[in-house]
Amino acid sequence: MKFEDVKKIGVVGGGVMGGGIAQVMAIGGYDVIVRDLDDETIEKTKDAMFESKWGMKRSVEVGKLGFDQCNEAMARVSFTTDPKDLADVDMVIEAVPEDLELKQKVFQELDEIIKPEAIFTSNTSGYVIEELAENVLESRKQLFAGMHFFNPVPVMKAVEIIATPQTTDETAEVVTKVGEKAGKVTGQVKDMPGTYGFIVNRVFGAARREAQKLVDDGIATEEEIDKMMITGRNWPVGFFSGRGGIGGQW
Repeated sequence: MKFEDVKKIGVVGGGVMGGGIAQVMAIGGYDVIVRDLDDETIEKTKDAMFESKWGMKRSVEVGKLGFDQCNEAMARVSFTTDPKDLADVDMVIEAVPEDLELKQKVFQELDEIIKPEAIFTSNTSGYVIEELAENVLESRKQLFAGMHFFNPVPVMKAVEIIATPQTTDETAEVVTKVGEKAGKVTGQVKDMPGTYGFIVNRVFGAARREAQKLVDDGIATEEEIDKMMITGRNWPVGFFSGRGGIGGQW
């Protein structure tokens, strides 16, 4: 699969992350089909894409997206509960909940449905990509990579591109270019068995653990640490005051 051959993208799993991924891909010019379990979940995904704080409607209101551009992007997105509707997509971005067995099951099912030349990617925030590809055909493993977006997807520029030892250079290049066409800044990462996380989460996790040690050792309070990181490093939120946001991930 070459970059110019990627026209239609399947997003498996909606919600905040899947909806955000579908949104940026559609704005980037791709036809997108979002697959989820039921109509209720699909309606929530539509709301996240079009009506939420980071949705396309809001982007038009603040002047970040033109009215015509918004309408064109919306017209490029379709939704389904039937995985067979993904049969002819050129690339898959999986965004189901962070459960290893669930992701493996999803990819095994998709591998039996989707055309053999299509690229598979996962939005996992840290699972070993080679393990996610465990149940797909050997030929598909060469077309398998990680594509980790950050929340909220329409706002956060970074996307980590993770290549396994079996991922071909051409596959990694295509995934990278797709991310860039969607307006993202990509970072290249090698898959590493025995770890959880790629660049951002591992670095942040190490910093978060050190911050907790400062508290446990009585060196500084949570409030003082957050205040210094926000004002000293221009972080948007601290380790502790952002529980439920960036600070709540660790």
